[in-house]
Amino acid sequence: MNSRPPAELSAETSPEGAARRRARQGLTLGLLAYISWGSFPAFFKLLNAATPLEVVSHRIFWSAAFLLLLVGLSHRLGPLWRVLRDRGTLLTLGGSTLLIAANWSVFILAVQRGQVLQSSLGYFMTPLISVLLGFLFLREKLTLWQRISVGLAALGVLNLALQHGSIPWIALVLATTFGLYGLLRKLARVDALLGLTIETLLLTPFALGYLIYLQFTEQGVFLAGSPDLNLLLPLAGVVTALPLLGFIGAARRLRLSTIGFLQYITPSLHFLLAVGLYNEAFSRSHLISFLCIWAALAVYTSDALWQGMGRGSDKDKQAA
Repeated sequence: MNSRPPAELSAETSPEGAARRRARQGLTLGLLAYISWGSFPAFFKLLNAATPLEVVSHRIFWSAAFLLLLVGLSHRLGPLWRVLRDRGTLLTLGGSTLLIAANWSVFILAVQRGQVLQSSLGYFMTPLISVLLGFLFLREKLTLWQRISVGLAALGVLNLALQHGSIPWIALVLATTFGLYGLLRKLARVDALLGLTIETLLLTPFALGYLIYLQFTEQGVFLAGSPDLNLLLPLAGVVTALPLLGFIGAARRLRLSTIGFLQYITPSLHFLLAVGLYNEAFSRSHLISFLCIWAALAVYTSDALWQGMGRGSDKDKQAA
């Protein structure tokens, strides 16, 4: 027998109660996804015995196997086949496939080379790169404050280049490839699960071919005597797919502005791991550059919130 009063039960079953439940579920899924992505450097550092290309190949192959299983269990093989027969969508996904493969490879390279701080900088810059790409390719207008935020980000990158004598290419490649990836996925008009499944399937022949080559030439670490690596390398595929599924669930339940705030969890955790755990060098020039990026994000987020509030008040006036 349920001991809760009828008023509480009716509140939970009301549209408002259902919306609150969806928001709580979405927040939980989003936190799990972004915290998982934020802990990726710790996981992939366990695979340092393998070369970045071997790690990426395992990540692709086992992701494809896991995602294909999920598509089958969710009875979506039919929609998957229809997307595969759509030449235009497949061509777009081919481009996004190359971008995500480059992003994964450079990220793993950054982790193995002790450049997690640069990965943090890159993922902090990603939203601003996306704004710039929207302006360049989708003719989206930039507000004055958005232009200021992009300028501040550029100033931060320029400061690192001048102070250290080299461009922070890892951060720029991570931000640019992921920004372009988001742009192409927006144009592809296919949901995340089917899209990622197709992307990994497109890469699987190359990944599998390389893994077979490593086994025949005895250069690979998989099945070479380390039980930990024999488990962790296939697990890299599952670790890749699960946060994405959590993100999909969160995106369906939360407002875009909430998702925008949550996305900063990942680079923040990368930053804490790099400076606090891995003792990567963090000089005054790093601090100045990060302050520029953080200021840019504060300006960008404040402008987005202000624009959202303005639209909300306009709708309220129209409703009145």
